[in-house]
Amino acid sequence: MGLFLGLFFGIAFSIGLMTCFAQLQKNRSQRRSHLATTVISFSRMTVEDSKKILPPDCYPPWVVFLQQQKLNWLNVQLEKIWPYVNEAASQLIRTYVEPILEQYRPVIISSLKFSKLTLGTVAPQFTGVSVIEGDTRGVTMELELQWDGNPSITIDVKTKVGVVLPIKVKNIQFTGVFSLIFKPLVDVFPCFGAVSYSLKEKKNLDFQLKVVGSDISTIPGISDAIEEMIQDAIEDSITWPVRRIIPILPGNYSDLELKPVGTLEVKLVQAKDLLNKDIIGKSDPYAVLFIRPLRDKMKTSKTINNELNPIWNEHFEFVVEDAFSQHLTVRVFDDEGVQASELVGYAQVLLKDLEPGKVKDMWLKLVKGSEFHMDKKYRGQVHLELLYCPLGTKSRFTNPFDPDYSLTILEKVLKAGMIESKDYDILKSQKQMRRDAILRGVLSLTVMCAEDLPAVDLMGKADPYVVLTMKKSKQRNRTRVANHSLNPVWDQTFHFVVEDALHDMLILEVWDHDILGKDMIGKCIMTLTRVLLEGEFTDTFDLDGTESGKLHLHLKWTPQPILRDY
Repeated sequence: MGLFLGLFFGIAFSIGLMTCFAQLQKNRSQRRSHLATTVISFSRMTVEDSKKILPPDCYPPWVVFLQQQKLNWLNVQLEKIWPYVNEAASQLIRTYVEPILEQYRPVIISSLKFSKLTLGTVAPQFTGVSVIEGDTRGVTMELELQWDGNPSITIDVKTKVGVVLPIKVKNIQFTGVFSLIFKPLVDVFPCFGAVSYSLKEKKNLDFQLKVVGSDISTIPGISDAIEEMIQDAIEDSITWPVRRIIPILPGNYSDLELKPVGTLEVKLVQAKDLLNKDIIGKSDPYAVLFIRPLRDKMKTSKTINNELNPIWNEHFEFVVEDAFSQHLTVRVFDDEGVQASELVGYAQVLLKDLEPGKVKDMWLKLVKGSEFHMDKKYRGQVHLELLYCPLGTKSRFTNPFDPDYSLTILEKVLKAGMIESKDYDILKSQKQMRRDAILRGVLSLTVMCAEDLPAVDLMGKADPYVVLTMKKSKQRNRTRVANHSLNPVWDQTFHFVVEDALHDMLILEVWDHDILGKDMIGKCIMTLTRVLLEGEFTDTFDLDGTESGKLHLHLKWTPQPILRDY
């Protein structure tokens, strides 16, 4: 009996021991499997994933997330061979850059060439490299470069009056990111067909100009003209989306070249409060607009003489090659006659901020200086209306003004939708027809009331009335005089027959009636774009030229479209 009892307990104990061992092995296997899954998950985590899991204060100070890898080894080798690189690069710059600068040469300069060019003893430093993923047809590498150089560069500049000025370029500081695109990928060595390079991002660019034996500031216009030329040359010759393509293997790489992706329609409406650049009288402003600063792609407005609040109401059209990275630049100058025009200020609009097919009305403050060292002094504002129309899209944009018409310049949105061909020549072939398209109709304007007008009489009141003028057609109307009121109510409606609503403007001037004369209180200027888009609206408009005052208006548009026969 004892033997059987001992045998039973022995077998039971053995079975229990084996069961426990099997369970432990199973648990261990599961833990290993879970651990492997966790390790795989961690290996797939990105920097952004880790930042989502833990807030920044949870990381020790020695943890630094770098998107770029350091290139100390490359900098060491570059310093060793820099004297040879300097000699080769200086010769390359001399032969390659002079023709580029000639394209952007301002009118005040008749010619320029390098009389001395060496990059100095300080080699550039590569501060990081990163590989951009996402394109299966190619590999994109971005190299960040920094250079605080000591070059010796002298440019002989010959002015229109025959004076030759040796100008030294000193204290160059540059930081930027260069993009190298290895595309397309192929199956034969070196595994890519071509290399494209471009300045992807210009983080900093600073330099000084000095006339040998003199001060460049004593020669009006020369310094600004040369700085603009250098900035424009860099902006358009190598800055993205402009790219240089170097074929490595024989083949057709036209698909890598820069191509139009759309058009930008610009209405330069007006400017106000421009900084006066003249000692006697007022400035004579004009504007230069461009996306790429090439001479044949830059548009110039007419000059408005002796005016700090010019009204241009001009239309321009530009080709867009990269709606995400490109921008529209507006430069306002003071025309100095035979002398070089003086820059009043400039403004820029990022095209990525524009909604395709939708008109955007905006006021931009003018600044002066480079994009890195801007002069904060108030220089006035410029008023634009913008419309970006992409090419090659299958989406349909109906004409916001009238579905039966193809329009030109700012308000052009093609009748049947956007052009579906990527060939920009199709758009150009229809240019004349679109230029002759007009909108005709009746503008009904109700001048409702004004509020908070400034007191202009000795008694602290005013006798205001409103003069309404269509700028292009010269039609005029005026309200009755509202005696002794700073918050007058008129509720008068006027009708204007407008023959070309796309290019006309409405000017409203508030005057104070007086037996001995009359004084302007303020004014507001508006295009007809909004009423064409909306058909009818009521809104309040601030008066320019006065510290206070608003006009309440109701506008309605009744279209009577006409399209000329061809």
